[in-house]
Amino acid sequence: MAEPTGPFYLLRAGTGQFLCYWGSDGTVYVTDAMEVWAGEFGGCPALAGRCPPEEHGAVLRAGLGRGAAALSLGRGSATLQLPEEPRCPALALTQLPAAESCRQLQALVFGMAGYIESLERRLEAVETLASSCSPEKNAARSQQLFLPDPSPRKSRASDLALPAKRKVPGESLINPGFKSKKASSGVNFEDS
Repeated sequence: MAEPTGPFYLLRAGTGQFLCYWGSDGTVYVTDAMEVWAGEFGGCPALAGRCPPEEHGAVLRAGLGRGAAALSLGRGSATLQLPEEPRCPALALTQLPAAESCRQLQALVFGMAGYIESLERRLEAVETLASSCSPEKNAARSQQLFLPDPSPRKSRASDLALPAKRKVPGESLINPGFKSKKASSGVNFEDS
């Protein structure tokens, strides 16, 4: 029994829906959730020399991703092919015995449950990161820092108790705290 490694592809054949996926041992599986068909690239004599197993697997995955793969069911067997890719012939799949199908379906269900759990954890982490970095939240925080507190808690008397800042002669209006080293002499309009 091989653990499913994904990715998972949905196929249609006639009126039925099928799920195609790879096992951890490189075997290709197709199931309708009741029966399971399996096939291997290396075990296909028609592939010898025309399409290496690694290349055939990559081409098949790409075709499945585009929805270009065709599944044909026969008595106890099935074929998975890419009509648009004549270089790589159909992959022959054999129907697994009932007991083996049950074990493979069990591995599939628990494998997919593991994927879902992992994806949910990753999504939760991303949402937590996104919410801590969201522009709306950051804008609200920065407004809280710069806007006066509108609550009536502050008494007017405490506001009046603060001493008014006085302008010191020679101090810059633009840069308070900086004093000019030279006394201002004014503007001479006669030289112009």
